[in-house]
Amino acid sequence: MQQQVSVSQGHIFQRSLAWVTTRFGRKPTDLLFRGVTLLLVFIVIATVIGVAIVLVVYSWPTITTFGLSFLANPAFDPVHNIYGVVPAIFGTLYTSLFAMIFAIPIGLLAAIFAVDFCPRGLRTPLAFFTDLLAAIPSVIIGLFGFLLLAPWLQKTGEPWLQQHLGFLPFFQGQIQGVGMLAAGMVLTIMVLPLIIAVSREVMLTVPTAQREAMLALGATRWEVIRYAVLPFSRVGILGGIILALGRALGETMAVTMVIGNQASKPSLSLFQTGYTLSSVIANQFGEATPGLFLSAVIEAGLIVFIITLITNILARALISSMERRGARGVRV
Repeated sequence: MQQQVSVSQGHIFQRSLAWVTTRFGRKPTDLLFRGVTLLLVFIVIATVIGVAIVLVVYSWPTITTFGLSFLANPAFDPVHNIYGVVPAIFGTLYTSLFAMIFAIPIGLLAAIFAVDFCPRGLRTPLAFFTDLLAAIPSVIIGLFGFLLLAPWLQKTGEPWLQQHLGFLPFFQGQIQGVGMLAAGMVLTIMVLPLIIAVSREVMLTVPTAQREAMLALGATRWEVIRYAVLPFSRVGILGGIILALGRALGETMAVTMVIGNQASKPSLSLFQTGYTLSSVIANQFGEATPGLFLSAVIEAGLIVFIITLITNILARALISSMERRGARGVRV
């Protein structure tokens, strides 16, 4: 009798499963998995929207009081309730641009070396140390910049640059050690592991047959990299560069420790001290009182959020364009 009940229950379950599969075209486990992943997507979207709403709400007093002049005023003066972030915006973009100019070629060449030219026995240790550099907390890199890099720049690096390249506007001004140059170099150190790691992993996915086909046609190793490896992995490499740029734009502690934290008139000199939007928040938030002061600090965070959002949108558009061009090349 018990066996007949078990058989009947199993038959009912199978019929129910068949009905669900017929009705929805998927198995219940597929539906459950789809629902869970869709819920997680909505959580991510809601988090981003929630962060944007909170920033706008708390920034509203300064938005309504100062309007666009907040983006054009060079003064950030809590005593007289005058707030502006021109030096901070300039410092954020200038130091990030400096870091990317040097980090992209260095990181890309290091990844090429690790994949194609590094001795096999050294590839694993090299990858380990690259990942280890990415895991170092930013405050530790900031201490390195403040205790070693900035004094060296003040005594040796910046005097040499001013003596030999002082005719350029980048190397003019008072030598201080801390400043835009130190902040840019620290950011370069911090974003390099991201570019190297992502580029290396993407290059490793290039099919071996594609490399061998180029070699069979008589191509040199550099031609294989140029015509087979880089075109195949360019979208992934660009993704790594965008991740690195996002970190450079939002980095706080390391930059705060070496940039000097003095609002200066924007200029091309790398020797001048400055601010970034993140360092403004780090320095001022602890002393910010409710009202315009706190609202101005939070609006600086809103501007960082907007800059990062615009950067990612443009990067997504560029990646999509590259993918479409690649697809058209394949069809041809």
